[in-house]
Amino acid sequence: MYELMKYYIIAGEASGDLHGSNLILALKRQDAAADIRCWGGDKMQEAGATLIKHYRDLAFMGFAEVVLHLRTILRNLRFCKEDILSFQPDVLILIDYPGFNLRVAKWAKAQKIKVIYYISPQVWAWKENRVPDMKKSIDRLITILPFEKKYFKERWNWEVDYAGHPLMEEINNFLLSPLEAPLSEKPVIALLPGSRKQEIRKKLPVMLEVSRRFPDYQFIVARAPGLESSFYDSFLEGYPNVSAFSGKTYLILRQATAAMVTSGTATLETALLGIPQVVCYKGNEISYQIAKRLVKIRYISLVNLILNQEAVKELIQNEFNAQNVGDELSMILPGGTKREKIIQDYAVLKTSLQSEATASSTAAKMIVEEIK
Repeated sequence: MYELMKYYIIAGEASGDLHGSNLILALKRQDAAADIRCWGGDKMQEAGATLIKHYRDLAFMGFAEVVLHLRTILRNLRFCKEDILSFQPDVLILIDYPGFNLRVAKWAKAQKIKVIYYISPQVWAWKENRVPDMKKSIDRLITILPFEKKYFKERWNWEVDYAGHPLMEEINNFLLSPLEAPLSEKPVIALLPGSRKQEIRKKLPVMLEVSRRFPDYQFIVARAPGLESSFYDSFLEGYPNVSAFSGKTYLILRQATAAMVTSGTATLETALLGIPQVVCYKGNEISYQIAKRLVKIRYISLVNLILNQEAVKELIQNEFNAQNVGDELSMILPGGTKREKIIQDYAVLKTSLQSEATASSTAAKMIVEEIK
């Protein structure tokens, strides 16, 4: 029944590539003959999609950075539209990445292309004014956070779907894998400074400075996929108890005693693996000042947002310095005053995200149903 169905998927960052790859595998289980073309990364390509554009060429963060790269963004947008028209998909699947994807959605709807959005833009945090256009442009919105279904129904009278969180399947699969050899003889503290060069430049030097206070620990940097090791080398010089690995983020976390984590998906991954963390954020000052006036939420980490409380400490902008991070880290290491409470809160978090089926298989069924 579903022979030669054509799917066009757009993801614009590393987390979207991960979730997109699991969705592609689930779609292929539902529709063995699926022809899938994508914007994403290595994982989506490995899952069986034809990769047209890598997310490395798309990732610009913050207001100031977007303005600086506006010409590139507009060129990408024009190319994307041309490629979609050439491919003539049965469905366009958009994964997060709202600044770009919502523009594509609006255009695609005008072309009478079916639009499914998987992993909703976080409009409950800011830019609520996007929702009326989203309702017009999106045929089916699939959410991954438990409070989003209620938010869209009560605030916007919009029936959306909840699939569960895709990280649950990723973490559960990893925890079933065999234990690997220890990365260090010393106890480990994980450093997750982000996936883009501009954020790593702001966060990693501060995280590394903290390592001087804890000589009995080995600090291990999780290098971002797609970034060359030489980029990190200049940062790591002069820190004897620091090392770095690429492609081993979950392994580093599983072996870690605690972690310093840049805000974003990584905070939730760290929590689901049960590792106490300090959440770190520092951005372009202009972008930060604009965002501070527009964002309506109390927390920046998914852990705190889902639990609706400060389960993990968030050190933002000027509060993110070596002194403050070191002080917080000492409280979540073994014997620290905050460690046990964080672990208890993580258990509540995990329970709230449990679902009967995996998020990607649930989303794939919804997508195939929609184009049936």
